[in-house]
Amino acid sequence: MLKISLKEGQYVNIGDDIRVVYVGGSGNHGRLLIDAPREIRIARSTVEQNPERKKDTYYPEPEISRQAQNEIRRILWNERQKGKN
Repeated sequence: MLKISLKEGQYVNIGDDIRVVYVGGSGNHGRLLIDAPREIRIARSTVEQNPERKKDTYYPEPEISRQAQNEIRRILWNERQKGKN
C-alpha cells in the first residue's frame, strides 16, 4: 500500500488510463475526482456501523451525473494547461 500526501490540484496516475485528482478537503474529509474508463468499476467503501451487514454486502455507487463528468473534464483540462506553461 502506498501512502502519499497531495496538495489541492495535484494528482496521481494509475497506469495509463486512471487519474485521481485531489480537489481539497478539511478535517477528516477529502474530495477526489477519479477519471477512468467506463469499464473500470469504482466503488467507495464506507464505515458500516453494523459489522454483520458490512461483511458480505456490496453497495454500488450511483452513476456519476453528466454535470460531474463535465466538471472532472474541466479540472483535468485546466491541469494539463498548467503543465504546458
